[in-house]
Amino acid sequence: MLRRAGLRLVYLLGLPVALILVWWWASASSGLYYLPAPDVIATTFGEVWFSERFAQDALPSIGRLLAGFALAAVLGVGVGIALGLSRSLRALTEPVLEFLRAIPPPVLVPLLILLVGVTTSMKLLVIVSGCIWPILLNTVEGVRAVDPVLSDTCRCYGVRGPRRLVTLVLRSASPQIMAGLRQALSIAIILMVISEMFASSSGLGFTIVQFQRSFAIPEMWSGIVLLGLLGFTLSVLFQLVERRVLGWYLGLRAATKGE
Repeated sequence: MLRRAGLRLVYLLGLPVALILVWWWASASSGLYYLPAPDVIATTFGEVWFSERFAQDALPSIGRLLAGFALAAVLGVGVGIALGLSRSLRALTEPVLEFLRAIPPPVLVPLLILLVGVTTSMKLLVIVSGCIWPILLNTVEGVRAVDPVLSDTCRCYGVRGPRRLVTLVLRSASPQIMAGLRQALSIAIILMVISEMFASSSGLGFTIVQFQRSFAIPEMWSGIVLLGLLGFTLSVLFQLVERRVLGWYLGLRAATKGE
């Protein structure tokens, strides 16, 4: 048991430790001002982010990130279910949806600034404009892939309306919905930073750009590290939620594989 735990720890930490050592060697051998050593970044990280700056810049960014992601999830799943259940509605809206999906969300930032202003609403709309597509498309495909045998069984037993939606449609489509949510989460982090780099006065994206413009290089790197830690933390939390939501699916897949 201890040996297995030790091997698992090596697998988890081996590559990160190796990359940090390579980074340390590269920064020491090159002597570049723009590539500080990991210990300098670690010290700066504590000075910058274990202070009031975390509450002023990081927490509002995290709040906008989660709010935009939640709004995109509600809209994406809701519209995706409607499109997945209705072939005529899907055919009617497909050209418009394909056109909108092809527009890169960062391009919308100047337009949203003109329409909405430099506000929290603008930043939320930027996040939603990119996050909604993987959620919507995966939801549509998940709803369309509902087993017709199960659908006929529900019809025979009189399972209709909201009960059919919850017990059959959402449950059958949940693996693909969760896959779309996972993709959208990484997109949300990127768009959160981009939205704060344009005409903003606070947030992680704004702070990192300000550090770069003032040549505060260790501070800039500390902001990048914080974004990486934020993404890693959200990914771990999402995995925990995913395992709970898809417990039945993961168990079924394991039983099918004979695990």
